[in-house]
Amino acid sequence: MASGGHMTPGSSQHDRQFTVPELRAVVDEAHRNGLPVTAHAHATESIADALAAGVDGIEHVSFWSEDGVDDRPDLVAEIVSRQVVVGATVGLRPTPDLVPPPEILVRLPKIIATLERLIADGALVVAGTDAGIAPPKPHSPLPYAVPQLVTLGMTPLDALRTVTSVAARTCGLGRRKGRLAPGFDADLAVVGGDPFTDPAAIHDVRAVYLGGRIVA
Repeated sequence: MASGGHMTPGSSQHDRQFTVPELRAVVDEAHRNGLPVTAHAHATESIADALAAGVDGIEHVSFWSEDGVDDRPDLVAEIVSRQVVVGATVGLRPTPDLVPPPEILVRLPKIIATLERLIADGALVVAGTDAGIAPPKPHSPLPYAVPQLVTLGMTPLDALRTVTSVAARTCGLGRRKGRLAPGFDADLAVVGGDPFTDPAAIHDVRAVYLGGRIVA
């Protein structure tokens, strides 16, 4: 938790929570044991600190400041060049009657613009869904991420890769999950329609297989 979060009482999204040496100690020890490190970072300072500490991934990457959203092309460029994994906060279920808090609503256009820039510049993006934290984020929000990634600038194919092969590789499972290939686990979601032309088809699930066996 390099920065606080919006829903945690007493925390502040725009403030760093650790120094760079503290974050680097976490990263060094994890890497010594062969483990990657992902930092939760809304605040611009915490994003910069996480990068300085050598993290492998950053969740949210919203460049949150006390009164808005910062424009930091230098940090965006570093994230892209180092291929630090961006856990984009996508997978939002449409909830027409729910209005976001004002502090989020006023920042949302710039947060979206930053994600669009990261995607356009070639950042390594995955879907960090925040599943289960609120009604728009139920415990199964991943299908909503696919069309939302398309609206952020991905092709339908890239959006599907983001939630399958790219996600598997990021989690260290790229040699057995996330693709249809010989020797891979036969984990399949069968949908009606063509998600390459209609990303919303991902919601029309007809069957689910785990290890080649139908489970739903």
